[in-house]
Amino acid sequence: MYRKDGESYFVVDEHVHFWDASPENQKNIHGKQFIDCFHGYQTALSPEEYIWSIEDFQKYSEETMMRNLFEEGYVDKAIFQPTYLTDFYVNGFNTTEQNAVLAEKHPEKFIVNGAFDPRDGERGIEDLERLVDRYNLQGIKLYTAEWKGESKGWSLKDEWAKRYLEKCHELGVKNIHVHKGPTIRPLNKDAFDVADVDEAASEFTELNFIVEHIGLPRLEDFCWIAVQEPNVYAGMAVAMPFMHSRPRYFAEIMGELLYWLDEDRILFASDYAIWHPKWLVEQFVDFQIPEDLQSEYGTLTPDIKRKILGLNAAALYDIEVPEEVRQPAAVASGSESSYPESPL
Repeated sequence: MYRKDGESYFVVDEHVHFWDASPENQKNIHGKQFIDCFHGYQTALSPEEYIWSIEDFQKYSEETMMRNLFEEGYVDKAIFQPTYLTDFYVNGFNTTEQNAVLAEKHPEKFIVNGAFDPRDGERGIEDLERLVDRYNLQGIKLYTAEWKGESKGWSLKDEWAKRYLEKCHELGVKNIHVHKGPTIRPLNKDAFDVADVDEAASEFTELNFIVEHIGLPRLEDFCWIAVQEPNVYAGMAVAMPFMHSRPRYFAEIMGELLYWLDEDRILFASDYAIWHPKWLVEQFVDFQIPEDLQSEYGTLTPDIKRKILGLNAAALYDIEVPEEVRQPAAVASGSESSYPESPL
């Protein structure tokens, strides 16, 4: 919980990791390239005091993560998003099973999500059923640019991907998080293109598609899709830290999201351990749209910030919110009757 100026903010960090990118777990040069690129994001976009050494960044302890998120970072609930990358790492980079070790030790703090890869075919369907049964999953994280043998990625429009999404619906897994946006060396930027979300969201209206990283640098594409698809949400990982290094750019991002989606479909995320939630939460609560942009974008009120920092994600994951910060429920999309604004 974060409190300031008489306001209380319940914080749900909807995108965190507990990874192992140590040299011992790197399978090849691509494992090193991937974690070095992650570290470059942290170095470029964080305040100096929040930049870790590459050795600390490659692998961190449970104690460090718990302290950073829940003692220092104001986070009330964190959602694990797995990223397997088994072509780059011996034991995977950040798997459901690895995350679940912490989630099961601290069930009041974490929600664990699973993953699927449609290139695994029928065997993968069985693995998905096992994950859902084992961990009672509410959400899935997808990584369409992941390499698998000769393949350099896949699309949500693939027939096998649709079979997996059908299975998610059948199993009650309603929240589909998709990395769509910044590339990470050596992955292919075009395999992260947000365009394929449009068809999937139209076809699977009973599922919520949380587009992680809001499609950056294709923000305009994302917004034009999201305004037409009421079950598409903005996951703010990677976008949030621009508050520090490029505040006007961040204001323009927020303004576009509020214009096209409104405040009920924007979700806070730190992408921990790339960024520390403490400074993100503090700076966001203090942040305001510059005066010369307010006639076009409006302003960020405490109620809007409360929804973005936690209430919207709490609605998607049925997380109980303390009475201290309770307010009219955020809109959970998924049906025409709940669509918060008129489509174009």
